Amino acid sequence: MAPISSLSSFVRDVPDFPKAGILFRDITPLLANAEAFSEAVAAMAEPVLTLQPTHVLGLESRGFIFGSALAQKLGVGFVPARKPGKLPMATFDEPYGLEYGSDALEIHADAFKPGDRVLIVDDVMATGGTAAAAQRLVQRTGAQAVALTVFIELTSLPGREKVEGLPVFSVLRY
Repeated sequence: MAPISSLSSFVRDVPDFPKAGILFRDITPLLANAEAFSEAVAAMAEPVLTLQPTHVLGLESRGFIFGSALAQKLGVGFVPARKPGKLPMATFDEPYGLEYGSDALEIHADAFKPGDRVLIVDDVMATGGTAAAAQRLVQRTGAQAVALTVFIELTSLPGREKVEGLPVFSVLRY
């Protein structure tokens, strides 16, 4: 397997995307390399093994990729947090701010039940708005968010401040 130190070589910097002034961290080269992707998933799983999650909540859309792989590795269920209007049953929704705008996430109202232990997963944590919205969604169901794990954390932005009380694990930090 690729050492974690080399995983950054599979992340491509894309300036001015999706708008001027934003430096986008593109993970598609990582996803295209089976060995590197496997190592990334293993690195994301390792610090959360002792937390005994019952579910993974993957955040749209690249969080689905990492989240479903982590759920499989951990042997737990996977729940998608979608953009508004994408889920067919009754939902809870939470708005959030982005580095470059605003949006909202939804989960099915019956996605979790009290006593469930939910690991929130995304590819990148920047301002923390998406993760904080996911944390609020989990709380609304009566379940407990046990941690947030991301592949990339942008440490120059205040992401961790938005998810107070939630352990945050990241593989790469920029």
